Amino acid sequence: MFDMLSMMGKLKDLQAKMKEAQEQLVHLKATAEAGGGMVKVTVNGQKQLVSIEVDPTLTKPEDQPMINALILSAANKALADIDGEARAFMSKQTEGMLPQIPGLDLSKMTGG
Repeated sequence: MFDMLSMMGKLKDLQAKMKEAQEQLVHLKATAEAGGGMVKVTVNGQKQLVSIEVDPTLTKPEDQPMINALILSAANKALADIDGEARAFMSKQTEGMLPQIPGLDLSKMTGG
């Protein structure tokens, strides 16, 4: 038989676990590069850029448009890469918290 109090307790636990896991996403890192390693960008699991490295040979003023394009390319790749890692991390953190209910999609809560 369905136990509403138990389910409410599980939802409260899930909410606390989700908040804790989201705070820990800052520790996940993904680094991507563009231009054969001339530009490297690192982001965290909260989709924040945490570092950008540009090869010093690219510092000539006439290279600036290329530098900007490479940074954009590397940043977009790193952000795409961290999505999968963050989704897997959040899924693992909440594993077993709720029963599998057909039609219940918690992907919005887990970053999916």
